[in-house]
Amino acid sequence: MRIILIRHGETIWNIEGRYQGQEDTPLSERGHKQGLLLAEALREIPIDLCISSPLQRSYQTCRFCADLHGLPVATDERLTEINHGSWEGVLAGDIAKRYPTEFALWHTQPEKVQMPNGGESLEDVRRRARAAFDEYAAKYDDKTVLVAAHDAVNKAIICDLLGLDMSHFWQIKQDNTCVNVLEYTGGTWRVVLLNSTQHLGFLFSGIEQAGL
Repeated sequence: MRIILIRHGETIWNIEGRYQGQEDTPLSERGHKQGLLLAEALREIPIDLCISSPLQRSYQTCRFCADLHGLPVATDERLTEINHGSWEGVLAGDIAKRYPTEFALWHTQPEKVQMPNGGESLEDVRRRARAAFDEYAAKYDDKTVLVAAHDAVNKAIICDLLGLDMSHFWQIKQDNTCVNVLEYTGGTWRVVLLNSTQHLGFLFSGIEQAGL
């Protein structure tokens, strides 16, 4: 089976460098355009079903693609972005001032960070995302599944499928509406395509977002 894994389009909070997490932020005007460009790029690619995080930025991005294929969009809570706890809605610069030790650790040893006040760790995200992907592999043999999720979810599952622990989190990049292709055959996952943004008119973006 094959999974086309995408990240949602740009949001205003992406532009501002504000941590989103599980806050349900909408697409920006540019994010809307990115979603339409992605959908057009995938128009001729056979897709059997579409599954999205329930957060609107991912759902709407997925919806653009699903509409061109005449498909419904199912939602899966396990694809929801990492819960950033008390960092959600806060600018990256302000987090760095309020939580200097934790914020520095997040960017150097992210596998050791538990987000404050009820937030998640990357291991929490990895565990639920892997459960979802294992279920898809078992249920959708010989199918191509479009999965729309988020920066941290995508990075965590890609690391996991490659046999990398969460210390490698920052070695994976995920631009807005990027395309990743993951294949499962004979009990083994492989990455076929990673962070493709050619539908946006460039091979790589050079954009470094401060918030997730």
